[in-house]
Amino acid sequence: MAKDKVVLAYSGGLDTTVIIPWLKENFDYDVIAVCIDVGQGDDWKTIKERALTTGAVACHVVDARKEYIEEYIWPALKGNAIYEDQYLLGTSTARPLIGKILVEYARQEKAVAICHGATGKGNDQVRFELAIKAFAPDLKVIAAWRDPKWTIQSREEEIQYLEDRKIPVPVKKSSSYSCDENIWHISHEGLELEQTENEGNLKNMLKITKTPEEAPDKPEYVKIEFEKGVPVAVNGKKMDPLEIMTELNTIGGRNGIGLIDLVENRCVGMKSRGVYETPGGTILYYAHEQLDHLCLDRETYHYKQQIALKQAELIYNGLWFTQLMDGIMAFNDKVEETCTGWVQLKLYKGTMFGAGSYSPYSLYNESIASFTTGELYNHKDADGFITLFGLPIKVRAMMEQKVGEGQAIKESKSFKKRPTE
Repeated sequence: MAKDKVVLAYSGGLDTTVIIPWLKENFDYDVIAVCIDVGQGDDWKTIKERALTTGAVACHVVDARKEYIEEYIWPALKGNAIYEDQYLLGTSTARPLIGKILVEYARQEKAVAICHGATGKGNDQVRFELAIKAFAPDLKVIAAWRDPKWTIQSREEEIQYLEDRKIPVPVKKSSSYSCDENIWHISHEGLELEQTENEGNLKNMLKITKTPEEAPDKPEYVKIEFEKGVPVAVNGKKMDPLEIMTELNTIGGRNGIGLIDLVENRCVGMKSRGVYETPGGTILYYAHEQLDHLCLDRETYHYKQQIALKQAELIYNGLWFTQLMDGIMAFNDKVEETCTGWVQLKLYKGTMFGAGSYSPYSLYNESIASFTTGELYNHKDADGFITLFGLPIKVRAMMEQKVGEGQAIKESKSFKKRPTE
């Protein structure tokens, strides 16, 4: 009789390597390992062999890099979605896609369950499972670290578990940071970062980004072209999404762009500290916002700022596949229809400055904005505007003078005595 199948989100690391024999022993499942490449740069051939050697009946490797950029990164970029003022949602944008692909394989393989190795303290368990619920509420989800059958408590016990079964142990340094890497960012947690009093050891930590001190002493210019809010070219060269990200990660990395050290609020209620490298993403966000300033009218831009906060919160909390997220992305698609043009930036030792921008849809009008009086704006028109705009303030002040109370009376206590000499 054929066994039931479980689809495992497989990274090839110690945790998920242990989970394969654990699933077989505790649930008597055939394990289908699924590796999803969102730009980690891993050796997928070796990882696939490891999964099969460890006991998986099949292992599928999916190159989802282009899909990740186009369908998850670009929508976040178009919305200028930033979590808690700094985090560009590197891990958060990838998890919904991974969850969706797991469901796709579960359906194809007629699996009864999906398993992941995210810990019970992190955000990823929420993100994975909400994505699975959105597409497959009927499937069982096995979160190994939360399962009562999981009795392993330490890294050493995991290693012993594999050695007892004569399974090769994945080689990883026990002193390394906990990292998540994809084409958009690299996160670092653990070690000295767990004490907020400590400065992060960036030289020991960073993978693709130089520290500002190590960056060149000469500024570098980069020009990015957008079509409807989506990047299409760098320095005059048309590129596909993967090429754009690779090129900007290289340019930003060598100039020390996109480093943050953040204590953030996890969706599970605790605070955590991480150092993030997002060189290419930081350049794109800065350039895209410059174009928004050029092409969007005041009310649209200000409203977009408000929903950007909500969009970032939804993404961070794993609520990508929701009606509200669909609505926000539809709004951004609409308002970004005129965000076509180019932005040039000057990069220097971790900093960025605008160095020119252009759009055929620009709402900047030199004749109106210039200090030289033009035909489209009469200075005297401001008289009536200020009278009406300030009418509530004036009416309140008149009332205060009438009743003899408030800041508008001549003897107001809010006035300070100033020297007259």
